[in-house]
Amino acid sequence: MTIPFLSFTAQNNLIEDEIRAAFERVFQNKWYILGKEVSDFELAYAQYNNVMHCIGVANGLDALHIALKTLGIGEGDEVITPSNTFIATWLAVSQTGATIVPVEPNPQTYNIDINRIEAAITPKTKVIMPVHLYGQACQMDAIMQIADKHNLLVIEDNAQAQGCTYNGKLTGSFGNINATSFYPTKNLGAYGDAGALTTNDAELAQKANLIRNYGSEKKYYNDIIGVNSRLDELQAAFLSVKLKYLNSWLDERKQIATAYTKQLADIPGLILPVTAPDADHVHHLYVVRTIRRDALEQHLNHNGIGTGIHYPVAPHLQKAYQHLGYKKGDFPIAEEIAQTCLSLPLNPGMTDDEITYVCKAIRRFYE
Repeated sequence: MTIPFLSFTAQNNLIEDEIRAAFERVFQNKWYILGKEVSDFELAYAQYNNVMHCIGVANGLDALHIALKTLGIGEGDEVITPSNTFIATWLAVSQTGATIVPVEPNPQTYNIDINRIEAAITPKTKVIMPVHLYGQACQMDAIMQIADKHNLLVIEDNAQAQGCTYNGKLTGSFGNINATSFYPTKNLGAYGDAGALTTNDAELAQKANLIRNYGSEKKYYNDIIGVNSRLDELQAAFLSVKLKYLNSWLDERKQIATAYTKQLADIPGLILPVTAPDADHVHHLYVVRTIRRDALEQHLNHNGIGTGIHYPVAPHLQKAYQHLGYKKGDFPIAEEIAQTCLSLPLNPGMTDDEITYVCKAIRRFYE
């Protein structure tokens, strides 16, 4: 049996006719940038996420960058980020000229540790940027309380957690302004690059709208210094189709994750995902951990099972961030996760036989 780490086959087969119809509609409309498809999707995604405003942009990194610019973050400011995250979280801060202040994750959930945040706050701190990593919600009630206590702003990085909740409230609706990605691998993925911001603040939404479009509300009249980062009509049309199926796909992801957890329980040396109290997990990734990660990965690949590593190098040890002066051992929890994590295949459309095949292969490895 061959099981790819990532497969779009089941999703594409389900929605192929609707996707083709969406393409034909955009093609015939002959309007490709900031038209009805974008505004319709923005409205639909705002409603889905229980917020007042959605602003479509070109990708998830741009969404984070624009969120920071919208809040006026720049040189001299500090932004608290997880030490354990995809590099885009850090890159967005760097693009503003602000200072990255990494905080270690909770070793059980891999999300930013709420008990370590306050120690990282200084008079220069302006923003806390939690990341709902792998699809699990951060402990947002506590994060918002810390932000309120210290008069800080919050930007959620919701790229891996569309449709997730914390204490019944959707991620991407807690912060002042929040960012998400619709990269094709995401739970709600486009057929190319795409991203969005969500907020309940009308002034922030208006400013983000200006920033994404050259700082312009009226063509050739530029109110502020902006960028060119717009969700295009075609991707918006595709996302509108897929949004209708998102909840059913999330349910399927949860069922697959539950099956994995049940069949992989009690294997000595294999650490399975843990969900925090009050947190939902939409399983963008199913990440196990083991000190024998590389050997297990090789074993699974040899048996036709695709895997991923999210992520093999912690941000502070990336060559791009050598200038910050961090060294190995500075963020040991993030480093340990990077050295031991392995993502198993988890795709809507996976069969029970495929799940069992993966789990039996893992058990054989440990036996």
